[in-house]
Amino acid sequence: MANHSGKLANHQRGVSKKLADVDVPRTPQVRGMSTSFMSTSISHLYAIILAGGSGTRLWPRSRAEHPKQFLDLVSERTMLQETYDRIAPLVPAQNVFVTTSWRYVDDVCAQLPYLAKAQIIGESEGRGTAPPAALAALLLRERDPDAITFILPADHVIPNVKAFRNTLIAAAKIANENYLVTLGITPTFAETGYGYIEAGEPLNDAQGIRVFRVRRFLEKPTLETAQTFLQNGNYFWNSGIFVWRGDTILAEFSQHMPRLYAQMEAIVRVGLNTPSFSEGWNALPNETLDYGIMEKAERVAVIPLNAGWSDVGSWAALFDLMKRDESNNAVQGDHIGVDTNASLIYTTKRLIATIGLENMIVIDTEDALLICPKDRAQDVKKIVEELKARKANEYL
Repeated sequence: MANHSGKLANHQRGVSKKLADVDVPRTPQVRGMSTSFMSTSISHLYAIILAGGSGTRLWPRSRAEHPKQFLDLVSERTMLQETYDRIAPLVPAQNVFVTTSWRYVDDVCAQLPYLAKAQIIGESEGRGTAPPAALAALLLRERDPDAITFILPADHVIPNVKAFRNTLIAAAKIANENYLVTLGITPTFAETGYGYIEAGEPLNDAQGIRVFRVRRFLEKPTLETAQTFLQNGNYFWNSGIFVWRGDTILAEFSQHMPRLYAQMEAIVRVGLNTPSFSEGWNALPNETLDYGIMEKAERVAVIPLNAGWSDVGSWAALFDLMKRDESNNAVQGDHIGVDTNASLIYTTKRLIATIGLENMIVIDTEDALLICPKDRAQDVKKIVEELKARKANEYL
């Protein structure tokens, strides 16, 4: 941290306004998105984009100084930019905010130039998803008591944008009835790397989409348990996308996380442009929204999101999203393959030639080369852990 103290101080001095004071031009609304709900409520819609992750499973492309949310993995736009693009027709630009690590603030500014710097909150230390959600709700309380907020991770891929926006509108309607809403992904296979949501009794439909009360949240299951969830049909993957009214979520913070709530109120009082903000933030516990709030609240709803969602949590997941050639290979860059099938090949500088590969991953960057079986893609994080243990920071 010492090497970056000047950069952090400059950011803090630059954030001279609270969110309530931000005034930047709106992003033009896309035609066809207007509904009676939108016409009366669009000024009350806000988005908080969470862009502080490290993306270690996509090493060596994703690095500590430039993690996956800032990369153009699936299109010419980065994942952060695509996250903004998806919600731009629904949420005016001045209502969009980004929470990230302080060292990524300049990256966010460069990639989202439509946002004022005061809309980008640089966290001095990662503290989970609960603190930034509470901070945003407290700051927006001053600006708009009727705020409905979308909490959106910056590292998701959602190809069916129209369906996604329709689901967000549905979630906003349910949130306006004082529910905490989460979007659930209909499982397509028995995934053990995600948390799950068990749906209970149905609530009123919204935007033609069925809505359910949440019965319970479940941690990452064993394969046998995940197969049972898949067969039952009333379980969803936990997307980590949430929607709620500001006053509703603050009431839940006050009830279930009173200490954090009090700490966040103190941080808001000192303001974002003071050194005390970082001191207060560093003293916060590391808390997630799932454990701290969603598992304890009573009025929680889940809305199925059927839009082709992926969190791109590994190179194998990225392979599933990419176009493939006649040999079922996903290739970016210059590649010659002999008897090479169902493999992911990535290179930017030089030719990669392969013989006899099957279900493999080959990622070539300027200073590192990764080769592993596709079914071991989740273990890439072990390489990162080993690099940390060796203090090989130049590769992190």
